[in-house]
Formats: sequence, C-alpha cells, structure tokens
Amino acid sequence: MIGRFHEFSVHAPEVLASLEFYERLGFVQATTGEAWPYPYAVVTDGRIGIGLHGRELPASPLLAFVLPDLLHRLDELEADGFEVLERALGDDVFNQAMIASPGGPALRLLEARTYSPVQRPPGQTSKLGWFEEVALPVADPAAAVAYWERLGFVPAGEGDDPYPHLGVTSDGISLALLAAGSLAAPALVFTHAAMPARIEELRNAGLPFSRRPPVGLDPARNALLVAPEGTQLLLTAGT
Repeated sequence: MIGRFHEFSVHAPEVLASLEFYERLGFVQATTGEAWPYPYAVVTDGRIGIGLHGRELPASPLLAFVLPDLLHRLDELEADGFEVLERALGDDVFNQAMIASPGGPALRLLEARTYSPVQRPPGQTSKLGWFEEVALPVADPAAAVAYWERLGFVPAGEGDDPYPHLGVTSDGISLALLAAGSLAAPALVFTHAAMPARIEELRNAGLPFSRRPPVGLDPARNALLVAPEGTQLLLTAGT
C-alpha cells in the first residue's frame, strides 16, 4: 500500500566522513540522481540502502518508500485515516510526502527512486554480516503491528532473538518492533554466526562502538557500532 522500501534516510552533516566510514565496512556507493538540491549519497550492502542527506531532514531517521502515482495514492491514504504530515506535489517539484507512524520514525513517500540499484553477487555481505531488519522502539508494539498491517506489511510473528519483539515484513524490508527503552533510537540490525570475531576485528580497526550494547544483550555476542552521522548499527550473533 505504501510501495517498495527505498532507503533508511539520515541527516549526515559530513557526507564524505559518513561515506568513508561505510566504505571501510564494505558498503558500496550507489549512483544518485538530482532529486535533492544538496549533498546526497547512498551506500548499500545489497540489502539495505542508507541515504546520507547533507541537509537536515524533517526527522532523522526516515523510512523512505517509492510510491508511484503519489498524488492519487496519498488521497487514498488520507481517506483511510493516515495522517499526512507534509507534502510537496506539483509539476515543478520532486513529488514527496510524509506520513506519521506510531511511536517510530516518520515515513517518507517518494514518487520515484533517487538512486540506481546496485548489483552485488548473491550472498555477498559487508563486514557487518547479513542485514536482517530495522529495529524500531515503539510505545505499543501490538498497536504498531496493526498500523503496519494497514500499510500492507505482513506479521512475521513474535521472537526473542536477540531481544523480545514483534516482526512485520514487506517488499524489501523487515521491521522488529520493540518495547520503548529497548533501544535509544532505531537501529539497523546485522547478524552473523561468527559475530564476536567480527566485532573484535572491527574494534581492532578502531571503529567507534558504543561502550555497552543495549540493555539485556550479552556484550560478548553483541555490540552497537555508531556511524559518524549517529546511525546505530546493531551487530548480533543471535541466541
């Protein structure tokens, strides 16, 4: 109902510093268009695109989706009771809008893509391992599941790995809805069976980890890497 997931959009005051950070981790840069009138870059591991926006966003992070025929689809969303926070629609602008989400980041809807897909060999990952999901702390996970279902997501069940959560999934992205307080902010979650060894290698390379992982996670098997622009990258071996 809200189209295909496009990118995890963040405000990156120093785009070049963020680019260098992600490239050290094995991400590659995508070719971007001219949708935004400010410095903008995208890095990807083949599964998640991170949009680095050189100008402050209405909120950061944002979950961005591509929704063709946005003008008419936005009318449908409003008719279904979704709150439209902002809109920029017309022949002389890049069509976009924002809608609210319960307790999580706002959703940005775009008329078209802002970067070209990057082809990577099947199974190839970054140094962080397999991108699993976006973890979203919310006030009421059950209510959030119902919201995402209305937007076309499919419930993926309840889990405890690596934290208690309710899952939803759609075309291109999976979300783990956590109780508020589990994480300080949304995080990109990466998994690997040998994650402790990977974490040690990244620490030895001087990459900036948070001093402690989120509450309840074993620091021997999990760690929180923080990008220059503040994006949280949760590395976990699971249970």
